[in-house]
Amino acid sequence: MHSTVSYCLPGGDLQTSGNVLEDGALDDALDWEEEKEMERLACEGDDFVPPKIMLISSKVPKAEYIPTIIRRDDPSIIPILYDHEHATFDDILEEIDKKLTAYRRGSKFWRMLIFCQGGPGHLYLLKNKVATFAKVEKEEDMSQFWRRLSRFMSKLNPEPNVIHIMGCYVLGNPNGEKLILENPKAFPGQKNFYSPSSKLWVCPRVSP
Repeated sequence: MHSTVSYCLPGGDLQTSGNVLEDGALDDALDWEEEKEMERLACEGDDFVPPKIMLISSKVPKAEYIPTIIRRDDPSIIPILYDHEHATFDDILEEIDKKLTAYRRGSKFWRMLIFCQGGPGHLYLLKNKVATFAKVEKEEDMSQFWRRLSRFMSKLNPEPNVIHIMGCYVLGNPNGEKLILENPKAFPGQKNFYSPSSKLWVCPRVSP
């Protein structure tokens, strides 16, 4: 039987930690509202189906076959196969931007699945770039990746935006829980004053 562990990360459409916003925070709040309105205009129409991103590491066995299989069942799923050995975080973000623009200019993803290798407490996102609680805290490029990734999340979704992690059981030890549940740099929606709601589904690896 396949088991799934789910966690809900705190967040909301617009959150404030005090009665008065600082200038920078106010600017960010206004930007968030502008982005929401732009997304709403871009996604008008009864024919619009919200996109879902599937990010696939080339280190995953048979990774090259997954995009074709996935698209057969649901054309709203956008598979992105990236080169684990040579890609950069910028490459991944640029590809997400390009694919969303091709799907519907101005659209944002409502759900995402990251299919990569890893283990308790860590994710093998890229070669020499292992996401752990300590590294996301210390390495600016890694924390910026998660922060910029959150910009592609829908601000219109009435339900929590969902990120699935498949291929490894990252919550297998306390450091994994800290990485996913207690790290505002990895998932800025937890403590930022603004963010789409965030919900993370972590799918344990199932032995054959």
